[in-house]
Amino acid sequence: MKTLLVIPARLGSTRFPDKPFAMIHGRSMLAWVTGLAEKARDLYLSEQPSAEDKDTTRVVDIVVSTEHDRVMQHAAEIGVRAVMTSESCATGSDRAWATYQALKQSYDAVINLQGDAPLTPPHFITEVIRLLTSPEVQVATPAIRLTWHELDALRHNKKTTPFSGTTVIIDKSNRALWFSKIIIPALRTETQLRNSSPLSPVLRHVGLYGFRPAVLEKFAALPQGTYENLEGLEQLRLLENNIPIHVAVVDHLGQPCFTGVDSPEDIGRVEALLRG
Repeated sequence: MKTLLVIPARLGSTRFPDKPFAMIHGRSMLAWVTGLAEKARDLYLSEQPSAEDKDTTRVVDIVVSTEHDRVMQHAAEIGVRAVMTSESCATGSDRAWATYQALKQSYDAVINLQGDAPLTPPHFITEVIRLLTSPEVQVATPAIRLTWHELDALRHNKKTTPFSGTTVIIDKSNRALWFSKIIIPALRTETQLRNSSPLSPVLRHVGLYGFRPAVLEKFAALPQGTYENLEGLEQLRLLENNIPIHVAVVDHLGQPCFTGVDSPEDIGRVEALLRG
């Protein structure tokens, strides 16, 4: 299993310019994300292979992908390989495909670890890689089932930053039915649900994607979808074109977890989580 782990790090974000350089407890956003990618690589390579995979060599290559020289330079400073990709890449997954092409190497899976997700637990990444070892899985992504406290916090945050945090609903085979910046599903019997379980029915999506290269190529060739543009969610391009996405429902195991920094206000939320 040869895996390419791409970290798209775009400097020119409309909502949050210079995001890769945003400081979190004295380290840049990019340094946090590349650090967790390295932990995930080491965790995956240290795991005991299954009986089916015992004769398979495991490789995980980590590459930062950017459109700007400043990010290239910073990646070199923190000791991570980087490649330059076009400013025209509309999404992180488009940039991941451009990176795959630029490297001119063959991989079994391409992981798009968004460069604004500094608190992604490393085992989330290994769960996505593990899903992609199944031949029927073409695209994989993780999600967390929120506690009621976490759901209340998400609702509170959306009062000031409504486009922070994405939710997903899944079918019985853990394939995604839909993703939205609105909290889905609506809960008509919330009081009863709160009394019956410490976990809510709401799944919060983690902005991390694993692709088979052929599917990633197809994704990049497709035009942006209607709902992709309306919601600002690249994964909807896949669902709008009937490409299934398998969801790994993961547990953050008590680790601080924040699915993506979408605004400067989110930096304070990440730092608060790190303080505990």
